[in-house]
Amino acid sequence: MSEHGVEIAVFVALFVLVSGLGFFAARWRRPSTMEHLDEWGLGGRSFGSWITWFLIGGDLYTAYTFVAVPALLFGAGAAGFFAVPYTIVVYPIVFYVLLRLWSVSHVHGFVTPADFVRARFGSPTLALVVAVTGIVATMPYIALQLVGIEAVLKTVGVRGHVPIVVAFAILAAYTYNSGLRAPALIAFVKDALIYVVIIAAVIYIPAKLGGWGAVFDAADAKFAKSPNPGDGTLLPGAGQVQYATLAFGSALALFLYPHSVTGVLASKDRGTIKRNMAALPAYSLLLGLLALLGYMAIAAGTKPLPTGDTLVATDGTVIGPKTDGNTVIPLLFDQMFPHWFAGVAFAAVAIGALVPAAIMSIAAANLWTRNVYREYLNKDATPAQEARSSKIASLVVKLGALVAILALDPQFSIDLQLIGGVIILQTLPAVGLGLFTRWFHRGGLVAGWAAGMAAGWWLLWNVPQTAVTAAGPKILREHFGGSAFKLSELGFDTTVTVYAGFLAVLVNLVVAVLVTLALRAAGVADGRDATSGPDYDADAGDPRVHDLDLHAPVTVREEPVQY
Repeated sequence: MSEHGVEIAVFVALFVLVSGLGFFAARWRRPSTMEHLDEWGLGGRSFGSWITWFLIGGDLYTAYTFVAVPALLFGAGAAGFFAVPYTIVVYPIVFYVLLRLWSVSHVHGFVTPADFVRARFGSPTLALVVAVTGIVATMPYIALQLVGIEAVLKTVGVRGHVPIVVAFAILAAYTYNSGLRAPALIAFVKDALIYVVIIAAVIYIPAKLGGWGAVFDAADAKFAKSPNPGDGTLLPGAGQVQYATLAFGSALALFLYPHSVTGVLASKDRGTIKRNMAALPAYSLLLGLLALLGYMAIAAGTKPLPTGDTLVATDGTVIGPKTDGNTVIPLLFDQMFPHWFAGVAFAAVAIGALVPAAIMSIAAANLWTRNVYREYLNKDATPAQEARSSKIASLVVKLGALVAILALDPQFSIDLQLIGGVIILQTLPAVGLGLFTRWFHRGGLVAGWAAGMAAGWWLLWNVPQTAVTAAGPKILREHFGGSAFKLSELGFDTTVTVYAGFLAVLVNLVVAVLVTLALRAAGVADGRDATSGPDYDADAGDPRVHDLDLHAPVTVREEPVQY
């Protein structure tokens, strides 16, 4: 460990600095009281353009993203670039959607997307479904932030679980104390470090390796020797539909995650959201440059650390030693950068885990408080009781994520996050389409959700994890091995694969439409729309909801609407 002394010292110093900022955040833009979800969970709904830009950027582009995307390019090539187009197309898609969600949420005091669904469709059951779906999809996402920290610690020779436990204990403490203000303040430091590290990497590392031509030549040479036809610096024809549906499905899912909505609802006005949707693609440029680190690792001859286990196929064939692909980029930094700057890079990755983990735990806690605790356990909860419930719930969520990552194989945790994307997509009809139409019956939406969820699990169950060897493909795991579902499993004569989440949400929509038509024909009463009337009328063009005037006033209620 002595050879990494400088790196560890820089890493610890920056980590301590950021932790101090997390505790200081309770005094930053300090309100009269933190005993209110608007203050603890949404930062007072007062964040301007710059704060929101760093907050949402730090929320969406996580430590796992910075570790896993280039690792995917290292292992599979061009397929790993799917993250770049999806983070580009998402902003035009959600531009108008988020303006409407912000407006109606501020008018009615909504804190979570399930709050909106509860009022829009008059259904506590549908709101509960959306809330539980959000919590379940978010939990493995929080756990995965530890993967980035673990990769850094392994690179510098630190073993054992104690450092991770300490890091998350500090995270839990300042989140409990400062709420959303903590990750908002830390995001400035996190994003600044990430930008510095990536810009330095894309200039310094290729120069040491002989230029970009040498980097791409090395990647081409590696994939030319690979027996896997899906590898390569160019996307093979058989993988193009999977690539497109994965990118599009991921774009639809991104702002359905509760933590994404939390960052949006913390904005002070619609102008802030508009400016951010226009400026956030700058992170996509950064992500594209970061992804190329995977090719640089190939050119540098970087080898991921072994886990000590052996890959064995289901037929008993020994594939070879198992390695931790998430260590590729930290190892590249350790190999190419001076020790002090490698320490800065490691700190950037670790701090990049703290911001999203904090926001995710807050978002999941808010769902619990508003849509489970208040709806079913304490209907007369005061704002102080709600805030206290969310604080405790955020601790429980972090503890659950910590236990999951310590108890489970990290690869299985990655698979859980993959499942999480398919799960959260099933809230699209209720949350996304519900902002524009009241046509769906609440029973139809619940039925569609159930059908989409069942379809998603069935599709993922039928995707094996395979390793392509010189002797042919070998199955490592029969089920839940990825998101690329073979259409041949449905009887089609094709080798094309499709993103499982994309198919599942199509099933969801079809069932929701059919059940809605059946319920309407049978005369089954629907729930009352509590968002209609003078505060929200999708047909009347209310300026507080529709984007007619950037400076149109919005009346924010002090207390959430009573149902």
